[in-house]
Amino acid sequence: MSLRSVFSRLLSPRSKHHRSDNDMARGGVNHSGRDDPNVDNSHVNMHNVESSSVKSNSVNGTPSKSTWRHYIVQCLIITTLLLSAIWLLLAIWYQFGERSAITWLAGIMIVGVLTALLKSRYWPKGAKQSDSQSLTTKAKTSRKIITKRLTALYAAIWLVGVGWFFSIEPQQEHDWMSEVSQRVSYERDATNPDLITLTNIRNFDWHTAEDATEHWDTRTIDMSKLSGVDVINSYWMGPLIAHTLVSFRFEDDRPLAFSFEIRKENGESFSALAGFFRRYELSLIAAEERDIIYTRSNARGEQVYLFPVSSLQQHEVKSLFESYLTAADELNAKPAWYNTLTSNCTNIIFYMARIVSDDRLPWDYRIWVSGWLPNYLYNVGMLDANPESNGQPWSMDTWYEHTYINPKVKRFDNQVNLASGLNGREFSEQIRQDIPIPPLADSQDSAEAKAESAAQASD
Repeated sequence: MSLRSVFSRLLSPRSKHHRSDNDMARGGVNHSGRDDPNVDNSHVNMHNVESSSVKSNSVNGTPSKSTWRHYIVQCLIITTLLLSAIWLLLAIWYQFGERSAITWLAGIMIVGVLTALLKSRYWPKGAKQSDSQSLTTKAKTSRKIITKRLTALYAAIWLVGVGWFFSIEPQQEHDWMSEVSQRVSYERDATNPDLITLTNIRNFDWHTAEDATEHWDTRTIDMSKLSGVDVINSYWMGPLIAHTLVSFRFEDDRPLAFSFEIRKENGESFSALAGFFRRYELSLIAAEERDIIYTRSNARGEQVYLFPVSSLQQHEVKSLFESYLTAADELNAKPAWYNTLTSNCTNIIFYMARIVSDDRLPWDYRIWVSGWLPNYLYNVGMLDANPESNGQPWSMDTWYEHTYINPKVKRFDNQVNLASGLNGREFSEQIRQDIPIPPLADSQDSAEAKAESAAQASD
């Protein structure tokens, strides 16, 4: 059967019942045209009368009942048209704003054309007449022509809209908010590639959630001294959504944190829905923990948790750090869009981590539900199930209890610590109180064995 035949049968408005009923009606009469004495013709004659009535109604223009497949296809078409219009309207809305004349003119045009199309295709004027009446052949032909033209017009509008949307380029120069105004960059030591000097490390003094004194520092770190990785989740709108940061520990120096964030312009606020429509550029921030964690736990009052990742070798930690440097190079060379689903603060980290650890980090739906990332790490054995080695495995609830940092720094005086010259070391120590810090694994075998043991314990 050809593809055209399949669609013809799928969209056919006539049901199988009419064909089967007609077959039954004919079944009472044999092929020779003589009555079959074994068949009671009384009900056959009655059925023939009903069948003739149905045929008469069909001739008079009363449409036969559509099949369930026909209704499903029509519903899918209408739903697709409505969703495509909503997507384009939201894209225009978030790009030009609700006060723009372009937004309103485009909205009126899209809604008007789509309404006319649906009315012409599914609710013609003839549908208001009684069931015994029908549209004339001329009216039907005219309606088909109008429907085709409206379909072509809407398709053209939508394709132009899609082309415009994907032509929008992220920008490097805008009136950025101070906290994302600078871009981190670095230089390697000519004689020792492990020595990295980073420029524009954020080290703000936060007074309130919105008010801070700017400090952008330069700092040299030694990647051969990397001793571990911590994942920080900051919750501000329930248990499902969290902002994810990664902090690197060093043997003889304070940690350094990285965070993928939206690069907000002055006066701009975050919207998860707007993040689907090329509204925000992507920014990579390198910062002192005293800045980027304190502003969330203390200044903004978000609920912050710090989880030390276990079962890692130093070369894996180093490779992950290098991934951040590569991301900084790419964003400095060409800006990129933030996307709520595909390029956010959590799954970008996961993409980089998978490059480092490969199949040790399997794909999981919790990669896109950022609030459940710690549970994912726990289930794959990247959180030590028995961190105190006392024979009593930690549950996920125990981990959340120990890693909740807000009470630990509730009365931390950020200004005093800055003035004393501690430069955030004390803050980093306080947020890690009562959290067992795992050592780096000596070999690949020991790392995998420990991760597998932790994963089994978590089950």
